[in-house]
Amino acid sequence: MTSNKIELAYTRYLSPDGSLIGPLPDWADDFNLLTRLYRHMVLTRLFDQKAVALQRTGRIGTYAPTLGQEAIGVAIGSLMHPDDVLIPYYRDTAVQLMRGVRMEEILLYWGGDERGSDYAEPAVAQDFPLCVPIATQALHACGVATAFKIRGEHRVAVTTCGDGATSKGDFLEALNVAGAWQLPVVFVINNNQWAISVPRRIQCGAPTLAQKAIGAGFHGEQVDGNDILAVYDRMQVALERARQGKGPVLLECLSYRLGDHTTADDATRYRSAEEVKQAWQEEPIKRLQSFMAGQGVWDEGREQALVAECQALVQQSVDNFDAAGTQAPESVIDHVYAKWPAVLADQREDFLERVARRAGGQAHE
Repeated sequence: MTSNKIELAYTRYLSPDGSLIGPLPDWADDFNLLTRLYRHMVLTRLFDQKAVALQRTGRIGTYAPTLGQEAIGVAIGSLMHPDDVLIPYYRDTAVQLMRGVRMEEILLYWGGDERGSDYAEPAVAQDFPLCVPIATQALHACGVATAFKIRGEHRVAVTTCGDGATSKGDFLEALNVAGAWQLPVVFVINNNQWAISVPRRIQCGAPTLAQKAIGAGFHGEQVDGNDILAVYDRMQVALERARQGKGPVLLECLSYRLGDHTTADDATRYRSAEEVKQAWQEEPIKRLQSFMAGQGVWDEGREQALVAECQALVQQSVDNFDAAGTQAPESVIDHVYAKWPAVLADQREDFLERVARRAGGQAHE
């Protein structure tokens, strides 16, 4: 008799109430590091709240909240080397902020402004913009990783996706080529339990999403995505493995999407209040806060000071966003091609002439 059961590693250090489940790795004794990780999770959440408010008042377009999933992005962004390349999906605010993308750039992006993908920070100049099409970024990451391997560079391509993306052919093709060519790429699945209105349990028959890596011939494992200590620890190992030429890694981070899928969604139509209430008991920020308070390195005074600091940073980013002005009209077409095709040159000139005439007409009104 044969069995199709596959045992995969699952890592968790902190219980939902912030208490320790077992021994911590040595690096977790660095409370300066933990404070920095906590600070960025809080900053991400406060920025996220502001972005949703800006969308509700019509100042930016549709936005994908990160509420409840901050630990995953902060851990990823804090561990990547400056010369690694991030190939993100649309729920990666936390990673981008950790990498050095400015908050006002993120607001510009969601406001439909091309300047939102023209990062001022040199360290993230090669990072890709947020990818809205589902799972196509996984293939882009394999292309980047292939370039690293051909050049003999010790760099890693890191790509992220939601649980729904793992059902797409693009994702499975990316796993296949990553395993066949042993590429320096790390796939991170933010399994937040919902692909818009479709629950994880009916998306895929596999017991875990991490085991999809096994069919492609490389390592996959699960981690508690609400425990930043666990995500940080396993991401650290995954990056080093890929950097040393030992092939790709897939991390499935189990989390929960506490908010709507995007600001164009109403999650109350397909999931119960009881389910969301339970998920709030396991969210990552309160978990780390409780752990640090229990260790005597965090208190209410520090919390209030941190919140005030982060709120000021968020407001400054909104002010910078407001001061950016309107993008040049031609920017909507100028970044489609690396070199504008001659066959479309007349169309571009006609577009610019129309824009100029309209601007001139408005000036005379």
